[in-house]
Amino acid sequence: MFFSVFSPRLCVSALNSKPESAEGAENRLTEKIIAAAIEVHRHLGPGLLESAYEECLCHELNLMGIPFQRQLHLPVTYKGIHLECAYKLDLVVKDTIVVELKAIDELLPIHRAQLLTYLRASGKPVGLLINFNVPVLRQGLKRLVNQYAGPRPNAENSASSASQTLSNGDSRPSKILQNSPRDPRVLRDSAVSREAY
Repeated sequence: MFFSVFSPRLCVSALNSKPESAEGAENRLTEKIIAAAIEVHRHLGPGLLESAYEECLCHELNLMGIPFQRQLHLPVTYKGIHLECAYKLDLVVKDTIVVELKAIDELLPIHRAQLLTYLRASGKPVGLLINFNVPVLRQGLKRLVNQYAGPRPNAENSASSASQTLSNGDSRPSKILQNSPRDPRVLRDSAVSREAY
């Protein structure tokens, strides 16, 4: 009996399929990056330097045919001037996903804030924070989505209203600091954190 591989139903469904959404493509790409990181962790385990994991992850991405940039400098714009600071993105995969690698005891909120800063400054939509110094890599994965849309409206008004005057006339600058973009609560408002798995 002869079976044909050609199926009219498959051809019609392929013609009627919608183009892939950007979010779907980002999700598949993060899955591939995570798979590559799991492969590296499976072979090396925890306890090495970050640079060793970075080198091996880059090798895995090359084997998978996924383009990336390594140790990409990130300039900071301050009052309209581009400043070349010491910010370096570990990996930028397909000019879309920022990958920040760590080999530390545990991920802290400052590491999440660092990645969110990189996402906001670079304008990239998604970031992966990968800590290789864990027994099971799933425990060291964080996926962050950049939903920063620029400065908040009326930023000057919120800063001036945040400064309160006490009964003796002293202003409290701590209120201004609490409402500044460096405050974790403001960072939480500007991005959504989802764990990879």
